[in-house]
Amino acid sequence: MALLEKDAKIYVAGHRGLVGSAIMANLKAKGYTRVIGRTHAELDLLDGEAVRRFFDAERPDAVVLAAAHVGGIMANSRYRADFIYENLQIQQNVIGEAFRHGVKRLLFLGSTCIYPREAPQPIREEALLTSPLEYTNEPYAIAKIAGLKMCESFNLQYGTDYVAVMPTNLYGPNDNFHLENSHVLPAMIRKVHLARLLGEGRMDSVRADLARRPVSTIAADATDADIIGALAAFGIEPGKVTLWGTGAPLREFLWSEDMADACVYILLNVSFADIIRDREGTDIRNTHINIGTGRELSIGQLAQAVARAVGFNGEIAWDSSKPDGTMRKLCDVTRLHKLGWHHTVELEDGIDRLYRWYLENL
Repeated sequence: MALLEKDAKIYVAGHRGLVGSAIMANLKAKGYTRVIGRTHAELDLLDGEAVRRFFDAERPDAVVLAAAHVGGIMANSRYRADFIYENLQIQQNVIGEAFRHGVKRLLFLGSTCIYPREAPQPIREEALLTSPLEYTNEPYAIAKIAGLKMCESFNLQYGTDYVAVMPTNLYGPNDNFHLENSHVLPAMIRKVHLARLLGEGRMDSVRADLARRPVSTIAADATDADIIGALAAFGIEPGKVTLWGTGAPLREFLWSEDMADACVYILLNVSFADIIRDREGTDIRNTHINIGTGRELSIGQLAQAVARAVGFNGEIAWDSSKPDGTMRKLCDVTRLHKLGWHHTVELEDGIDRLYRWYLENL
């Protein structure tokens, strides 16, 4: 029997993002009719008073905390204060008000970047806090560690049922394709796509892309020469794309709708008591759950897969002066599998799906 009845009111914080939109759609597909969300304009999660008023008015039975300030290596390096401050503030406000309003079921979403840079591979949940973090995303990781420990601590002290999940690198519909602050896979798709268009001389299509997803340094109505020059700063040239790093790091990727299914499965079927049932001793920690595929490939192999999906036959170059980030980050998904969930979308198929979605949403 599911831990939430079909008429339960479920608040999805961050319901328009890659993660939250997929979770909301999954819940509705499973027959949950009282799934609610608020846009940033309607509810600023950094505003503690506004969050309290929202919980006073809505009284949700369950909360999915998918809202976060996120980005890739460039954004994490440039906006370190924003990443730690905003994520801590969001978590403090939402988890705190959930507790004060008697919410018993809460799902907190973090990221596998919480783990040490040199963690043994594949990474088990027990690797948390065993050695230093990757420097480039340390502020974000520390915020997410604080969030999962907040959930764990409320459970241990107050008997709540807050479960934290740590998804691997995600991609899918509603992804962020911004050239300056998106994650590796959507950024790579857009760069390769634009390099292909430039190589084919399709400047009208390039302008349509820039009009749909603006870039601060490029005006869609600029001259051809100005657009080509501006895109070159992002490593995008006619028939050539230059990507950050060496291409050697290994990464794991999970289709966002698979991630959503795993999250909803855990929300409806897995309690904190299930996770700690076989624990021995008094020190209960590392009760979060990795969500991933347990499979990896190099960034170089990923670039080749993207090129195939896009139909790009040009040159892929690497700028080794830029950081690679963590060299390997593969989830151990043993705990997730034991709880009864496995992924269904393999990466090659997922890249094809995401590129089609990108084209359909220009």
